[in-house]
Amino acid sequence: MPRVSDQPAVATTSAGSATTILSVTQLGRAFGGLVAVRDATFEVPRAGITGLIGPNGAGKSTVINLIAGSLKPDRGKVTFEGTDITGQPAHRVAGRGLIRTFQKANLFGRMTAMENILTAVPSMRGDTLGGALLGRRFWRAQQLEAVERARVLMERFSMDRYEDTYAGELSGGEKRLVELMRALFAEPKLLILDEPLAGINPVRAREIGDHLLALAEEGLPMLLVEHELAFVERVCSKVIVMAQGTVLATGSMGELKKNREVLDAYIS
Repeated sequence: MPRVSDQPAVATTSAGSATTILSVTQLGRAFGGLVAVRDATFEVPRAGITGLIGPNGAGKSTVINLIAGSLKPDRGKVTFEGTDITGQPAHRVAGRGLIRTFQKANLFGRMTAMENILTAVPSMRGDTLGGALLGRRFWRAQQLEAVERARVLMERFSMDRYEDTYAGELSGGEKRLVELMRALFAEPKLLILDEPLAGINPVRAREIGDHLLALAEEGLPMLLVEHELAFVERVCSKVIVMAQGTVLATGSMGELKKNREVLDAYIS
């Protein structure tokens, strides 16, 4: 898959299962006497967009935090690309290629859209003391390459006119797109999206859906947490339903609509 300079890169590997990129096994986490996640078990395939849905308090966000390293589980196992990553800190998980977004667009308001995207670069030569001492010739080429890659992304998402706009001045939907571009700039092997439609209008939501479907077609697997079930049905080939901290059912949205346990979980 080409680098972002040609189109958003999607790293691939033969490690682990040929069909599964992420496995969660009997994952559990409690906060005091409250059990937030109880023996959650599911798999995310290497292809397509997998939805993770459930009523409020189902444990979806906690599961995402446990997978991505923001929280440590009390028990259970998380396997990514065939490697046990259970309890690893967020920066190590991200370094392996498991990249996430957040419920609220997590941008630097006083940095431009371009600068926010460039923060995904793991290390720049000019950021080190040695690089600074070696001078502009040492780090300039790398900087220009990164900027060009970011511009390709911004053009793809029709955001190039906001290159020099401060993130704090962007609309909710524009912030979501910048956060998505920053995640893609890190060249994820698996992208976890935590409620990407929160606070945006239907037109922008459809646009984001189009982008996600295109990325999936290019080979980027995703795990999507979302409350908008019509959106989930549109973009997700597989859907995992959580309720009361555990996995209730798995299948297509068409199948899940006929599942009485799933219906009861949303109604009750």
